[in-house]
This record gives sequence, C-alpha cells and structure tokens, in this order.
Amino acid sequence: MKQFYKSKSLFRLSFLFVALFSLITVVNSCKDDDEEEFQDHVVQFEVKGSQNVVFKTVVTQVGTDQNTIYDPTGTLWTSGEFFVSSSQSQLNLAANAELPNPDSQLIVSIWIDGEVAKSDTVTGTGTLSAAVTHSFLEL
Repeated sequence: MKQFYKSKSLFRLSFLFVALFSLITVVNSCKDDDEEEFQDHVVQFEVKGSQNVVFKTVVTQVGTDQNTIYDPTGTLWTSGEFFVSSSQSQLNLAANAELPNPDSQLIVSIWIDGEVAKSDTVTGTGTLSAAVTHSFLEL
C-alpha cells in the first residue's frame, strides 16, 4: 500500500489515465465523421385548378435555379419527380390563374418524398396567385 503513494507509481498511473482518455477521445471523434451532412429527396411541384380555371404562369425555383412556364394547359400541372439535395436549401413554387367563379380554386403544392410538404389554396374570381416555399435548413 505504501508503494502506491510513491511519486513514481503515481506518475505511471496518471500516464496510464491520460493515454486511456486520449484513446477514447480519438475513437469518439472518428464516429461523427461518418455521418452524411446532406440528403437527397424526391421532389415534385404540383398546381391544380378547379373546373374552367385557366393557368397563366407557373414559376418553380430550386436553390437559385428558376424556371417559368407560361400558359400551361389543362387544370393540373406537375413538374414530374426529380432529386434535390438538401444542400439546395430552398424550394419555391408560385402560380397565377384566371378563376371564373366565386368557388373556383387554385392549389399549389410541394411534394417531398411522396408527402405534401407545403400547400396553399386560393378561392375566388379573377386573376389570383398562390405560392409556397420550403426550406431544408433546420433553424
């Protein structure tokens, strides 16, 4: 028992604790490096109108890449599915249309991974607009 308190034994013991602590720290820091920072998502833009709604403009934006479609036909417009990295951070969809009746509707939706992430509906008569945005950044 007396030998344990000698300075030489204490030095060896403290060296052992420092070496063990350093090893554990290095192993734990390496585990975090394997995680992926950004993920890919399946995205689809969708614009729907009730009967006799006439689309004027549909504007889509992924990150900084903007696309404008003028006078799309029909009462349903979809972008088709495409992959977007969450590093793009921002998705935007806007549409305007001529709504003929007071109960006419214009619905814009952003679908992410098969689920509606954001949606906006406008109801009324005249030229009306609807817009939605989605951010992958967690604030």
